[in-house]
Amino acid sequence: MIKNEKIKAAEVKLTGLQGEDLGIVPTTEALAMARKLKVDLVCLSLMESPPSCRLAGAGAVRQEKEQAKKQERPAKVKELRLTPHIEEHDLEVKRSQAERLLRGGDAVLLKVVLTGSKEAAQAKTLLEELTAALAPCGKRKTGIQLSGKQAAVQLDPL
Repeated sequence: MIKNEKIKAAEVKLTGLQGEDLGIVPTTEALAMARKLKVDLVCLSLMESPPSCRLAGAGAVRQEKEQAKKQERPAKVKELRLTPHIEEHDLEVKRSQAERLLRGGDAVLLKVVLTGSKEAAQAKTLLEELTAALAPCGKRKTGIQLSGKQAAVQLDPL
């Protein structure tokens, strides 16, 4: 990323702090404007003539880079296994793990392993409670699926 004095073009196509188009401006004038506002002049594309530049705070540029990196990375599906007779504290630990994974951008597959034939109703209730608790950071991709020895639901990050 080229910014400030490293931009060698005579004039630039300038965009302001709020995204407003400021037109084609001499580079020296754009640099003076950036210094006055205490921000950086950042070159967006060298492939144009004149190159597109914008005024941006140092933190904003870094934040945009991080967002782009997050969006580049494909989301992984992480599996968390539970049992229908899980203790309250253990359930809270699993909920916080799922929340951390969802906020990190990964999908979560909550799987309840069934041992007896009468545990299906308990498993469904448990998964409904967990999905309700995780609603602020994830949404259901699938409904609760009961099949054989397990019950599962997948949550995707918001």
